Amino acid sequence: MSAETVETDYLVVGSGAVGMAFVDSLIAESTDRVLIVDTHHAPGGHWNDAYPFVRLHQPSAYYGVNSRELGDGGSDTGPWNVGMTERATVAEILGYYEHVMADFVATGRVVHQPMAVHERTADGEHVVRSLLTGAARPVRVRKKIVDTTYLNTAVPSTSPPCYEVDPQVTCVPINALARIGSPPGRYVVVGAGKTGIDACLWLLANDVDPDLITWVMPRDSWFQDRANVQPGRDFFVDTFGAMADQMGAIAAADSVPDLLRRLEHGGQLLRLDPAVEPRMYHAAVVSRAELEQLRRIRDVVRLGRVIRLEPTRIVLEQGTVSARPDWLYVDCSASAAQLRPPVPVFDGERITPQFVRPFQPTFSAAMVAFVEAHYDSDEVKNEICGVVPLPDDPQSWLTMQAASMLNQRRWSRERELRRWIASSRLDGFTAAIRAVDPDDPDDAARVEVLQRFRGAATAAGHHLFDLLATTAPEPTGVL
Repeated sequence: MSAETVETDYLVVGSGAVGMAFVDSLIAESTDRVLIVDTHHAPGGHWNDAYPFVRLHQPSAYYGVNSRELGDGGSDTGPWNVGMTERATVAEILGYYEHVMADFVATGRVVHQPMAVHERTADGEHVVRSLLTGAARPVRVRKKIVDTTYLNTAVPSTSPPCYEVDPQVTCVPINALARIGSPPGRYVVVGAGKTGIDACLWLLANDVDPDLITWVMPRDSWFQDRANVQPGRDFFVDTFGAMADQMGAIAAADSVPDLLRRLEHGGQLLRLDPAVEPRMYHAAVVSRAELEQLRRIRDVVRLGRVIRLEPTRIVLEQGTVSARPDWLYVDCSASAAQLRPPVPVFDGERITPQFVRPFQPTFSAAMVAFVEAHYDSDEVKNEICGVVPLPDDPQSWLTMQAASMLNQRRWSRERELRRWIASSRLDGFTAAIRAVDPDDPDDAARVEVLQRFRGAATAAGHHLFDLLATTAPEPTGVL
């Protein structure tokens, strides 16, 4: 790196999914120049550190950037998800982002600086420093800094265990499972989130006896049924029917426990053990076939979080479990999505992309960029991009839904924004709704379920805040 000053309109910190979706939308909606800085050697963010058998947890159709399709729209061929839409592998995702970055650079308006960090000097100047040489290059930012790292995705390979590990104990991140050289006496999976689920399913898929697996589960989780979140015309009735059932449950419930009962009864929420009430909701998605596989694991430890791993015992918050020195501990305890307090998306010279629609990070980032390119004041931009907080438990799921509904209501008043949403590949809903033809007999079932969804959503919108007021302060949806 030379000491020559680089000039750019936007300096984007992070070339992960959020940064790439933001830049893609920004350069499509403006003539601005962008400098992207990332500590990784290639675009893709945390996917560069992910375990080799991970797949997207959502359909490929909802992920990536607006300008380029991810995948070919095919079907999943795995035995536990057969017939559902494809979910890209980590290799496919990394290859995809290499192509996207090449598209960016080819415009002549985007510069990618890998293996580098963004710093501020004592006098407030921007500097990009190479991790390879240590050389620093000053940067003049004409407009804004875009910090895509605020809700940074944590993965076990780059996040040490949050508990003590005795030196005589073998504890590895999930990445190491694909490099096992000899079988241990037992596999102990630590963590109840989606990574822990993936570890268990991978072991079972590779013929590990379920009785040789221990699953340490600090909190049981509510799961979503993957069949209810499928994109495309062929799945329209099931997907929008599930959404209508969710809205109907909200409209009819008189308490959070009653809501959970209704959602479970209607098949919107699933749990591992019918006898154990889940206390966590992180929107983990599983198929019913996968859930049946997970239920084959009978040794589930529910004694809170791990405090310490020792050769002959596991020390947990609520007790201890006997262990053996030849056991292999698979750490899956890193929380993928950081539960940090919301901050204003637009704040002077800084943009901090966050969720504006639940669990759609790339759509949210692309919308933030569109709003940046087309609106003037931070006040209006933040009103449109109200932060939707990520849920941690069933009650905060309601808070998330309320914030999302407030955003939808605000977006309905913005004609150009509605046009952009309808054309966005990452939206996955609006275009499907607009494609339904009330005069086409083949669309009769779709028309019916859409009418049911709209009626239920209206009723839920009227009742949700009354339901929420009995448990927590009403969210504003605006920061």
